[in-house]
Parts: sequence; structure tokens; C-alpha cells
Amino acid sequence: MISIFDDIQKYPRRAKQLLGINYEQFTDLVNYAKKSHEEEQLKFEQRKVRIHRRGGGRKELLSISEQVCLCLFDLRQIPTFEVLGIMFGISKTLSNDTFHKSEKNIT
Repeated sequence: MISIFDDIQKYPRRAKQLLGINYEQFTDLVNYAKKSHEEEQLKFEQRKVRIHRRGGGRKELLSISEQVCLCLFDLRQIPTFEVLGIMFGISKTLSNDTFHKSEKNIT
């Protein structure tokens, strides 16, 4: 099954239908979210007491771009988090957590 993000990458004109914004606006929003995420991580690293080496811990299942796509798709189409998780290949709990985390980074 092809994900929404892959579909938008393959056919950029569908972004307006699926997300409510055109592809250029989507890429601008992704760049803003990446910058915001990097700033947040930098602040977190400065106040963190490190026990393990950098790079340890669980890796994120979705990239920043996919997280933004998930958030916009949810706001546009309003599916349940269970359906959203199925569409992006993650659990409903992770889709809920990703939506609320991405929403903070975007706004």
C-alpha cells in the first residue's frame, strides 16, 4: 500500500486535494518544521544530563516530512487516529502522538 506522503512526492499536484495546500506551501512548511525541530532538539540537548552516548535510544518511525503530512492530512480529512495509523503504517497511539507533536512544531 502506498502512503499519502509517497503519493504526494510522486504526484505533487495531488497535495492540494489531500492536504489543502499546494506542494510548494507543503515544502515550505516542512522546512519550517525541520528548523523548529532542530532548535527544540538543541535546547533539549543543552539541558540534558547525558547517561548514554549520542545517537542512542529509539529512532523515530516517521520523518519530519511525513509527520507534517500526517498532521495536515488529519486536519483536512479528519479520519480517526486508527485509520490515520493504518494509512501511514504506524499504530493509532503513535499517530495520535505524532499529530499532537507535529501540531506544536508547525504552529
